[in-house]
Amino acid sequence: MIETKTLSLTEIEDLAFRALTHVGTSEQNARPLAVATAATEADGVASHGLAYIPIYCEHVTCGKVDGGATPRLDTPRPGVITVDAGTGFAHAAIDKGFEALIPLARSQGIAALAISNSYNCGVLGYHTHRLASAGLLGIGFTNAPASIAPSGGAKPVVGTNPFSIAAPGEDGPTVLIDQSASTIAKSEVMKHAREGKPIPVGWALDADGNPTTDPDVGLKGSMAPSGGYKGVGVALMTEIMAAAMTGATLGIDASPFSGTAGGPPKTGQFFMAIDPAATSGGAFAQRMTDLVGAIHGQDGAHLPGDGRGAWRAKAAQEGVAVNVATLDKINAILSA
Repeated sequence: MIETKTLSLTEIEDLAFRALTHVGTSEQNARPLAVATAATEADGVASHGLAYIPIYCEHVTCGKVDGGATPRLDTPRPGVITVDAGTGFAHAAIDKGFEALIPLARSQGIAALAISNSYNCGVLGYHTHRLASAGLLGIGFTNAPASIAPSGGAKPVVGTNPFSIAAPGEDGPTVLIDQSASTIAKSEVMKHAREGKPIPVGWALDADGNPTTDPDVGLKGSMAPSGGYKGVGVALMTEIMAAAMTGATLGIDASPFSGTAGGPPKTGQFFMAIDPAATSGGAFAQRMTDLVGAIHGQDGAHLPGDGRGAWRAKAAQEGVAVNVATLDKINAILSA
């Protein structure tokens, strides 16, 4: 039985912020990451929440991440924004990019944001959710260190590489698709390894490409692509968008998001923001209402994002049950 302690979202944000600044992260870089950590816990995605704070702190300390980096923004074309994260946290770079991306998409109808020299951006859907909350269709891609082998191969060449699409509605996002190219996020396998728990068959493969239930073996092998070759296709699409289109480091050359070896990963993110009014002739809202209604009208049917929305509403009222072992690790950082 895993021991937990219930914290409010404010307490989660504060704890994350204090730990990050304690190891030398600037307040400007720590705050966006702390806010995202609380939101991630609220969405029920514990593997990307406070559990990652000790890793982030370790990476600031060892130099994988520059906790004092200042993202540099440029506008090379009228509809394009680029941000060099300077090997700092992705969240501060994305914040700086979104400050320009959102008004640009509203004025032009569509705009793109390319981020390079970046780091793990956490839950990608958190960022596209923000674009949808601003009334824009948000599309996002982020690449990761190689962990998925190509079809017919056994050596990883692309990461779990999530993509996300968030569609706006009157009261916030109506649909939020956020999925990796693997059957499960690699962080879930890492979480099982930390807790000494086996993983289900189909999550990961050993070094020879065979299924395994041992998370440590899977982490040394490769992640299982979702839907076989189709998952590999999604990973390649995301690699093109998040690495090739941004000039960021390919997954085959990026250092791991775990451990201290390899220096900054220098991966990338790519976002597109589109104003539905510019493309749909005013029909977007009704089309989305009809689409969502056709799904919610079926008993037991649900949309991508429904689960996170329910978790979020509950967390705002009741707080979040956090693993005590995770809290102990963070408190150890604060007391060091």
